[in-house]
Amino acid sequence: MTPEQAVVLRDCFVEALEEEAKITRRVLEAVPAKGSDYRPDPKSRTGLELAWHIAAADAWFIDGIIAGKFDAEAEAEGNTVPAEIRSGADVVKWYDTHYVARIGELRKLTGDQLAQVTEIFGAFQLPLVQYILFLNNHQIHHRGQLSAYLRAMGSKVPQIYGGSADEPFSTAASG
Repeated sequence: MTPEQAVVLRDCFVEALEEEAKITRRVLEAVPAKGSDYRPDPKSRTGLELAWHIAAADAWFIDGIIAGKFDAEAEAEGNTVPAEIRSGADVVKWYDTHYVARIGELRKLTGDQLAQVTEIFGAFQLPLVQYILFLNNHQIHHRGQLSAYLRAMGSKVPQIYGGSADEPFSTAASG
């Protein structure tokens, strides 16, 4: 991949991240304080743990892309919900400060940085720019899981790519 190609992909992928963050934020906001301990199976995370994983892991991804390397120890630390995070509202506050605020930092990376091939978890060796897409897919995957928890937690499912049974389609909520 050339640096020029990496910049084109960065701009496209970062724009997608910015739009997906708005949707993810609505799903995180829907996690209620009461009922957030719901888990569909003993192997599953609770609703709050899953909400935290989305926020923390995605900030970790951005940090790794910016640093040009991924810190496995820091990723493992992000799997534990901090004591001060007790509700979806707490996760949203953290998400806005630590994830949404970092997205713009990706636009500062040069084509040479973005084209650098980097390993993650000993499983992937991709140009850094491709991890932006990986991050986006990670967020969408776990957001889908969390949205399936919401009714069981006593909440409502917000519109995601269109209306839900709880929130009919509205252009005001989609942007």
